[in-house]
Amino acid sequence: MYLWNQLYRRYDAYRLRAVAVNDISRLTNMKKFFSTLLLAAISLSISPRPLGAQTLSADERKIVEFVDKHNDEAIALLEKSVNISSPTEDIVGVKEDGKVFSKELAALGLTVKWIDMPAELKRAGHLVAENKGTKGKRLLLLGHLDTVLKGEPYRRVGNTVYGTGVADMKGGNVIALFALKALKAAGLLKDTQIIVVFTGDEENSCEPIEICRGDMVAAAKRSDAALSFEGTVRNTATVGRRGSSSWKLEVEAKTGHSSQIFRESMGNGAIFEASRILNEFRTQLGGEKYLTFNPALFLGGTTVTNKDSDGSASGKTNVVPAKVVVKGDLRFISEEQKEKARSRMREIVAKSLAGTKATITFEDGIPAMTPVEGNYALLKQLDQVSRDLGFGPVEALDPGDRGAGDIAFISGIVPGIDGLGIGGGQNSHAKGESASVENLAALTKRAALLIYRLTR
Repeated sequence: MYLWNQLYRRYDAYRLRAVAVNDISRLTNMKKFFSTLLLAAISLSISPRPLGAQTLSADERKIVEFVDKHNDEAIALLEKSVNISSPTEDIVGVKEDGKVFSKELAALGLTVKWIDMPAELKRAGHLVAENKGTKGKRLLLLGHLDTVLKGEPYRRVGNTVYGTGVADMKGGNVIALFALKALKAAGLLKDTQIIVVFTGDEENSCEPIEICRGDMVAAAKRSDAALSFEGTVRNTATVGRRGSSSWKLEVEAKTGHSSQIFRESMGNGAIFEASRILNEFRTQLGGEKYLTFNPALFLGGTTVTNKDSDGSASGKTNVVPAKVVVKGDLRFISEEQKEKARSRMREIVAKSLAGTKATITFEDGIPAMTPVEGNYALLKQLDQVSRDLGFGPVEALDPGDRGAGDIAFISGIVPGIDGLGIGGGQNSHAKGESASVENLAALTKRAALLIYRLTR
């Protein structure tokens, strides 16, 4: 048994890696090799039981059996959801996708409601469903219904499925739903408190946050832990995500004949001053771990107009530029790091070159999900579930490898873990988005058993 367990562990670890990078040739060769091992095991009368299967309780085996039996239904629901185009700004499409999951959650006995956002915010709203009880930890399950792009239709090639939102994150929504279905079928959902929040604008959240994430925050305050179903990355889970905010730099300067630039009476012009500031940002802050800042829009000249992410500038080569506008983002792992960076940026801006005056303003966006002890405790439990299922260890993903996400809005209220959704794909936020359905059942089992153990 020990030898078989070791062989299975090694095979499964390499299989998941091959799935993650969509290496079909490697996967085919591995399956042939494993088949040879299986024949050898049978000839030696070694029982080919998955590693950890003997550690599962009778209830947990019921959960696993349900997931295996209904995996085709999960894939069919994923296809249905992906074929509903639901970019953030498409209010009708987001609500239509919400109806699909509302019906499924209601069938499980959860109390379901759709929370509309005020019309002026131009967002569809959120799906909230709740199972009421007192057993074990109170859980908050997070997903989102919206996508960045308009819907590219679902299609399947082998075990790879394509379509807008298939990984980010309609596949995660399906995993969360079927984990609850498995618990319900085994009679294990009763008397648990589980709140499901599928937002309709994760990819481009509306403001103010007090309204747009108020219901999520309220749910978090009634919960003990949060599980988010963004796509998994290899054999990891997410205990930290960097926050995202924006900044705007504005420079004004004396203007006149270009032959007078650098003279005391004229000064250096707005573009040189903006360039100095950006270079100082790079040299003074560029090496700090988990801190990034990106100047995404630069407008400079004699005249400048700017609105949101668009603008125009004009200038002649014989005129010293009078104005610059620069817009960018700032990403950080904690509020402390964010505020420290902002303070240093303000200091740099204040040291103006002659003949110029610069100001910088900041606007909050998505906060950071700072890695804390409670998050690592959840990771430890997920890791044990994965090992007990025979899927191998689960490690913490480097927070620098993941962008901002909804879970960060409530990470200061309850411990949480992310990256529980479908993985093995590519091209998130782009055409050709894909995911692997080969690991769909495994990830659903993992999520369902984690929920089960947390709610005992």
